[in-house]
Amino acid sequence: MSRPLWLVVGAAALVAALIASLALGASEIPWREVLRLLRAPDDSTNSLVIQTIRLPRTLVAALAGAGLGVAGLLLQGVTRNPLADPGILGVEAGGAFAILMMVVFFPGAPSALFVPAAFLGGLVAAGVAYGVARSIGATPLRLALAGVAIASLIGAGTRTVQILFEERAQGALFALSGSVAGRTWEQVSQVAPWMLGGLLLAILISPRVNVLSLGEDVARSLGARTERDSLIVTGLGVLLAAASVSVVGPIGFVGLVVPHAARTLAGPDHRFSVPLSALLGAAFLVVADIAARLVDRPAETPVGILVAVAGAPFFVVLARRIGRR
Repeated sequence: MSRPLWLVVGAAALVAALIASLALGASEIPWREVLRLLRAPDDSTNSLVIQTIRLPRTLVAALAGAGLGVAGLLLQGVTRNPLADPGILGVEAGGAFAILMMVVFFPGAPSALFVPAAFLGGLVAAGVAYGVARSIGATPLRLALAGVAIASLIGAGTRTVQILFEERAQGALFALSGSVAGRTWEQVSQVAPWMLGGLLLAILISPRVNVLSLGEDVARSLGARTERDSLIVTGLGVLLAAASVSVVGPIGFVGLVVPHAARTLAGPDHRFSVPLSALLGAAFLVVADIAARLVDRPAETPVGILVAVAGAPFFVVLARRIGRR
């Protein structure tokens, strides 16, 4: 199948996932009625459920999934590390910790600052993980292990702050829950500008990622300014992951599984794998959220748990394969 056709398939899968997300939940709404109510909302209960509960939740899941998928692809491309992932490299933990610190120590700060705060936290965490790995020889597996260690250290700091400032930390639990339950139009407006702008920029710079993925020496011989381009691509990957964390909390493995799927289908050319990662990441997290609603209906299971169940075995298999090289 040609690469452009895979983009069409990815778009179709996302549309199907979005409709299913609006139709399924504690109560089921026929998909034909979903389409009718999207075109012409009315005063019925089903319309209220779709417009105020399921639609913003679905859009948040789609935006966060797209951001995590593309973030993982960019980080894997710039580091030439198939194990690179916003969660594994500590980006998500750093972003979540920054949001927690802001809520605890600056409770009056507007939610619009969540994304910049998460970006700074994620950038620091990724920088520390890369510095630790580089000091002992930055192989893909060592970088992943350094990231896991930094994420664990940050996680310990997060739990310490939550214990010491229990009452103040309650305000951050909703944002850091690893779930899309209860997300509203406020969260959509909070993250959409960052995410849409970041995804568009990722598509525009995808040719640079192609050059960087060839290796530093080859990239320089082709005239690329490797340090500048690497900084831009890395910063964009961290920004997309941070924007996702700011509204759904840390959800691991999306940025690991989705890029590998996109490259398998579309090949190594980032001009195609970047938009495909966005489509597949959005569809993946929306489908995972549907499963989270249905697995113990009417109770809700945090979507991060289901994603971890799917992603952890994938990481183990991939790490073992790379460890043999």
